[in-house]
Amino acid sequence: MLALIASNLRHRWGRTALTALGVAVGVTTVVALLAVTAGLSRSAGDLAKLGRADFGVFQAGVSDLTASSLPSSAAARIASVPGVSATSPVQIVPHAIAADPAVLVFGAPLQGALVKRLVLVAGALPRTGEMLVGDRVAQRLHATVGRRLVVAGHRFRVAGIYHSGVSLEDGGVVLPLAVTQRLSGRPDAVSMVAVLVAPGYRDATVERAVERAVPGTAALGDPGEVARVDTNSAVIAKAAVIIAVLAVLLGAVVVVNTMAMAVIERRQQFGLLAVVGWSRSRIARLILGEAVTVSAGGAIAGLGLGIVASDLVVRALAAGTFVSPEITPWVLARGLLVGLALGVIGAMFSFWRVMRIPPLKAISP
Repeated sequence: MLALIASNLRHRWGRTALTALGVAVGVTTVVALLAVTAGLSRSAGDLAKLGRADFGVFQAGVSDLTASSLPSSAAARIASVPGVSATSPVQIVPHAIAADPAVLVFGAPLQGALVKRLVLVAGALPRTGEMLVGDRVAQRLHATVGRRLVVAGHRFRVAGIYHSGVSLEDGGVVLPLAVTQRLSGRPDAVSMVAVLVAPGYRDATVERAVERAVPGTAALGDPGEVARVDTNSAVIAKAAVIIAVLAVLLGAVVVVNTMAMAVIERRQQFGLLAVVGWSRSRIARLILGEAVTVSAGGAIAGLGLGIVASDLVVRALAAGTFVSPEITPWVLARGLLVGLALGVIGAMFSFWRVMRIPPLKAISP
């Protein structure tokens, strides 16, 4: 049967290629969108974990966590909550680096918990007119100690290069909080407060206590909580699902149509196989084998194209620093399952079509 499958696919290479293309389109879209939305969710989770904090406190009800605004006094009120061992107010300034607008600027007290947890890989802590640069940004912008970068129209000398282990943080730069407040025109506001939980306390318990102590805030530590509160991320994720479903439906139409046409053209072959003793189940296995072979090839191609497409989507959105595609085995597995499912659906429809034709009628001219 394997030889017959290979022969049928080879002799109808046009139909085979078109079917594989339909599968590849569906798989490419699914993999690319799943990778981008997973990367977006991870970045949002990183935002709540700046300075390797246990959780972050943001303004409740904002559509974008980077747009959160809290009074500077909130940090002291949060620090007084039982179970909080340390806090660090942070101001997030997007689109401020002239050389790369995607880089986020983090304003934080130089003696605060966030800066203390940064590992300096080069240089020293900043002084007046200086800044720290994450190692990812340093690599992207070829920034070395002593070089000057323009932030919101002002030039700052790179005093040191740091590594935190948090991808989003390593893709940003750090300035003293007073400097970012002055540059942004919000001298009494911060974007969030990073919180460290004291030993012996549960994170969830302290989060609820902070929200009670400071009404109008949302304490976020788990990535799932971040995705729920950040409505922009939720909208993007839902849009990605809709686009992926439409792509799969388009791929299904192409696959089903081309496979059905191929089966109808071969009705005489299937009729002869039935006359010489082939059972329905054996014919079904032949059709399924051809479909799975084609869909597997299209799915493998779609996986590779999906990885490339996810990177292109991020580059097109100029969000390479804030979001990086998350290519995981589960993302690839779902893409592969979609490809195989398209082939099985096409095979089932094709088998149903061919079994409706009586064998004697099928072999008649």
